[in-house]
Amino acid sequence: MPRGDKSSYTDKQKRQAEHIEQNYEQHGVSEQEAERRAWATVNKETGGGKKSGSGRGHAVTHEPSRKGGKAGGEASAHRTPEERSASARKAAATRKKNAK
Repeated sequence: MPRGDKSSYTDKQKRQAEHIEQNYEQHGVSEQEAERRAWATVNKETGGGKKSGSGRGHAVTHEPSRKGGKAGGEASAHRTPEERSASARKAAATRKKNAK
């Protein structure tokens, strides 16, 4: 089977990849990069294409889909306390203004 052949994937895995790809494209990722990331996510979650045989399956986890936003929080750890405080004051003011 040549690389890139998706025949060993289930219909569900193909749908998952399509949905993930569409979401990446909505967020401004190129079509080719979105497809690459989508299949990488499906492979990570489901263990790749499904092959027959006893004991060859493994549990499906959605952790790879959830962890994406967590990495961004590390940026605030590198800011000074003054910068974080100013950002918090600005956010509080925006919330107060929008609450009216």
